[in-house]
Amino acid sequence: MTPLSPANAKRVAILFSAKEAAKASKLIEQECSENLDRSPELLERIQTAVIKVSNGTMERLEWAIAMAQTDWRDLLVEAGFAHDIELHKAWWPSENAS
Repeated sequence: MTPLSPANAKRVAILFSAKEAAKASKLIEQECSENLDRSPELLERIQTAVIKVSNGTMERLEWAIAMAQTDWRDLLVEAGFAHDIELHKAWWPSENAS
């Protein structure tokens, strides 16, 4: 299990309600980490895409994780991160999203 980076932990806290943020973080850490067998840099990009695509709902989060596990490249396209390996670092959800 790979802990979320501080940046992704903050993204989760912004997008999800306080009640769901811990559950969402744990799900990402368990289901979207070493099991994807990717470099730390790519894993960070995939996790950020999962968070973005979730739109702050557990249902969408589970869907995004399933997509990452099936073909993470499709997830990067869905999140808009496919053509720039640094773009995920600049994405931040709106502070009033949750």
